[in-house]
Amino acid sequence: MGTRTGVAALAAAVLAGGCLAGCGAASGGPPDVTLAATTTIEDSGLLAELLHAFEREHPGLRVRALTGGTGQVLELGRRGDVDVILSHDPAAESAFVAAGSGAERRPLMYNDFLIAGPPADPAGIHGLADAAAALRRIAAARAPFISRADDSGTHRKERQLWAAAGLEPGRDEPWYSEAGLGMGDALRVASERRAYILTDRATYLVMAQGLELVPLVEGDPRLANIYGAIRVRGRDAPAVRAFVAWITSEGGHAVIGSFGREQFGQPLFLPGAPAATTQAATPVPEAVR
Repeated sequence: MGTRTGVAALAAAVLAGGCLAGCGAASGGPPDVTLAATTTIEDSGLLAELLHAFEREHPGLRVRALTGGTGQVLELGRRGDVDVILSHDPAAESAFVAAGSGAERRPLMYNDFLIAGPPADPAGIHGLADAAAALRRIAAARAPFISRADDSGTHRKERQLWAAAGLEPGRDEPWYSEAGLGMGDALRVASERRAYILTDRATYLVMAQGLELVPLVEGDPRLANIYGAIRVRGRDAPAVRAFVAWITSEGGHAVIGSFGREQFGQPLFLPGAPAATTQAATPVPEAVR
């Protein structure tokens, strides 16, 4: 699905009162809060947990969530089709607020990205600490690589890493495939094709048992994955303010910090903001490695 088409589909669902993915509101009547969130939050399972917890603590308030890539959800905000955005491209989010589309951005949570691939590792990248060097090896080996190619935060991070590697692979490269899919579906494609892929850690861990993929490159500070919550400008209803306040407060942090701990022995996301202010300088926390 191309970005323009995806935005139109998401907007149509909002305007029609429908729900695409991660719908937290019960059917019947308009929601009190309309949320646009990235697919990594949904595919990991965290989105549903957050919405259920908020609605339990705020009886009578209802949230409807739509999911897409970061580019898609930010565009919905620019169009004024949603109240709140949860995404993971801090630079784009800051620009969104600076341009007047967002009223405020609050730190939400963070984890990290990793490069996963087939256990055979034909490009020989296992154990590298430099993600850009790993991508150069993949390109040199012409090993299959699946790109989300959906203008998501993950796709934007991938493009940054290719640029750091001094490369710009495209459709003319037979080893490089543009999936145009969300994180979960893209991981399935990579597994089926025995290909490399950039993935957020949470979605990978949730899906790992059904994949023929293993983590190969992790720990590069450039792989930090930082999420923010943005209230769209002009969306000042008490329910909207209550949702943003809750999700970035101790109540939301408790849900985020406990999610995944029972199943994986560690949280899949850490609440709040990392100590460093830039992705390039942010150490990857041990808890999510």
